[in-house]
Amino acid sequence: MDDFQGRPQTIQPNLRKVSDPADFIRANTLLHEPPLIPEVKLHLASEIVPIWQMTEEELEKTGLPPPFWAFAWAGGQALSRYILDHPDVVRGKRVLDFGSGSGLIAIAAMKAGAASVLAADIDTFAVASIRLNAEVNDVSVVVTADNLVGSANPGWDIILIGDMCYERPLAESIEIWVRGLVAGGATALIGDPGRTYLPKTGLEKLISYAVKTTRELEDTDVRNTSVWKIV
Repeated sequence: MDDFQGRPQTIQPNLRKVSDPADFIRANTLLHEPPLIPEVKLHLASEIVPIWQMTEEELEKTGLPPPFWAFAWAGGQALSRYILDHPDVVRGKRVLDFGSGSGLIAIAAMKAGAASVLAADIDTFAVASIRLNAEVNDVSVVVTADNLVGSANPGWDIILIGDMCYERPLAESIEIWVRGLVAGGATALIGDPGRTYLPKTGLEKLISYAVKTTRELEDTDVRNTSVWKIV
């Protein structure tokens, strides 16, 4: 999912080797409100900051993995909107935001009244981004860089997954794991804008949104994005 690199290289990033992810994020993002979630502010990339246009080679030179955390992807926006509009889904519950990225879904869940939220992302820059964004939004989120796929449920009531069905092996491994958690009594919701590897069966559509995006990210200005419940 590296569509963010699609723009022509019109600026010359001058970035040193990254040593502190939090400092890098502060220096190379701006605070924005995602179009569908004006209640939340996030450190995001935009056209006027260098990481918007960095190539894979430039990212590698700075020690920066693809910065998925720097964008409010459509699936995460849709799932966050649903949670904020239907707070009973998470109120008083123990929540896992899997593949958290910017932390948008985790933050929305806390704002909607979740008892606790664990935001999980294996990218250390995403971990730093989640912590910074939680602080900006005055919510408390526990963050982990552990790969949780295949792990037992330590007590999550609901698992929230935004826009993670873009690669077949990843999507399949997540589906097997999460369906096992659902069989054990948890609830799982997916926000997805029609990615190729969204499961074709065993889902109940809850709602759809027209999510404003950018052509540089999604090749369209609006993505029809749905929230699904694993059944």
